[in-house]
Amino acid sequence: MKPLKNNTVFPVKDDSLLLPFLMMQMNGKSRNSTKSLLAHRQVMVNGAIQTRHDFTLHEGDTVTILAGKGNIELKHPKLKLVYEDEYLIVVEKKQGLLTVPVSVGSKETTAFSILKAYVKKQNLRNGIYVVHRLDRETSGLLVFAKSPELQEYMRTYWKELVKERTYIALAEGLIPAKEDTITTWLTEDKRNAVVYSSSTDDGGAIAVTHYKVIKERNLPDGGTISVVELHLETGRTNQIRVHLASIGHPVVGDRKYGHGNTYSPFDRLCLHAKVLEFIHPVTERVMHFETPFPKDFLH
Repeated sequence: MKPLKNNTVFPVKDDSLLLPFLMMQMNGKSRNSTKSLLAHRQVMVNGAIQTRHDFTLHEGDTVTILAGKGNIELKHPKLKLVYEDEYLIVVEKKQGLLTVPVSVGSKETTAFSILKAYVKKQNLRNGIYVVHRLDRETSGLLVFAKSPELQEYMRTYWKELVKERTYIALAEGLIPAKEDTITTWLTEDKRNAVVYSSSTDDGGAIAVTHYKVIKERNLPDGGTISVVELHLETGRTNQIRVHLASIGHPVVGDRKYGHGNTYSPFDRLCLHAKVLEFIHPVTERVMHFETPFPKDFLH
């Protein structure tokens, strides 16, 4: 297939899978030739590189075939690219990786440093900007902006933009109330890097967490754990960890607010940011991202 001289844009008028749509638009080009466009990251859907041939298109979407190869692929064992367009990046962070450096001048690898190197390989003038964070030992979904203006906008209107933030946690013991809302006031002690919870307004920031127990399991050593789904109404530092600890059922593997590895069958904090849904700050589309249940939790 001859290389394209210019980018080609196709509007989507009916729901379809991406590969059949491309083959129809490319005037009957072979399946292998069309799939090579996906493999070379030359296909964008609504401004984001798409490589899956079975991706579902909907009426109103826009498919662009790039004249040259697309963005360099992000490859890192601790960070997976979930979505990218010209305005923002969504990634899945593994446990053990910081979102940002803990101090100025730190050489430690972080999600921020990995993405900064990634976008600068595309263009040295590119930058990456933190919108929100996850604890080092928490895994899951994160969104970064590609401009300081967009970063400021998303931070300012974060509560209005975000429609859903769902976490999955393994909690120590069996929680009596299988579905409830935890509301406390949290005060952060930055010197000691710890957050304190109060059931009354003591001047701290109010924090609201909705939870639901979805499974209960017995451990080989005789202990018990609860698999909990949590929805954040507020996003305070260590909110889920502090809230579960406040009702006597800290997150499994939590060294700071729980019993650490004495209660954990594996060496990690069992907390994962599973779902992130927000309104795209530029296109105003509802963006929904969901990751699989962590494999190590299943053990």
